[in-house]
Amino acid sequence: MNPRNMSRDEKLRAMEDLWQSLSREEARLESPPWHEEALRQTAACHDAGKEQSIDWDAAKRELRNRAE
Repeated sequence: MNPRNMSRDEKLRAMEDLWQSLSREEARLESPPWHEEALRQTAACHDAGKEQSIDWDAAKRELRNRAE
């Protein structure tokens, strides 16, 4: 299916399906070198009370709302 012919909702669902497929192969995926440092910085901000975590389902809803 051509993405140009897909609705935004269809595109988001396709992305989620792709992500689920990729995440099943997690052991074979390698993070880029910058990723570990980004995670460390985020963890430090969270530990210092500068970051708030939210439930993954809530995060997806928020991102979908922003995209509309």
